[in-house]
This record gives sequence, C-alpha cells and structure tokens, in this order.
Amino acid sequence: MPIDNTLNTIPIQQFIQTVKSADQSQARNVNIDIATAKNLAFTLGIVMSRLEGDLEKLVAESTKSDEVIEVNVDGGAGWK
Repeated sequence: MPIDNTLNTIPIQQFIQTVKSADQSQARNVNIDIATAKNLAFTLGIVMSRLEGDLEKLVAESTKSDEVIEVNVDGGAGWK
C-alpha cells in the first residue's frame, strides 16, 4: 500500500485568510477557538517535521557524492 505524502495545509491557509481579513478591517486582534488553534498547531508541527526530514535526506544525498573539491592556497601570489 503506497504512503500518502500529501500535506493537509488547510488550517494554515484558513489562518492566513483570517489574518488577512483582520488586517483589511484594521482589527487589533485575531481570535480563534481552541479547536482551530490545535489544528493549526498540529498542521504546523507536521509541516516542520516533513521539512526537517526532507532536509536530512538532502544532506545525506549530497554527502554521498564522490565529487572532489580542490582548493589551492598560494599565499596571495598574483593578487594585485
């Protein structure tokens, strides 16, 4: 059975829209109920975990490279 790698970012999108609406109406506060806050927190946690995992994979793949980087230090000879 394949793993579903899609992220449900709807709570983040809803929060952004709430902030935009509040900004447009020049509200001083944004109020969200606890259920919405929990959904937002869990979604942000999942997104951050996924990003961290993707970063680890990227670093692991980049360190597998057999690429050789050569650096020559000539003490500044030829620098004008």
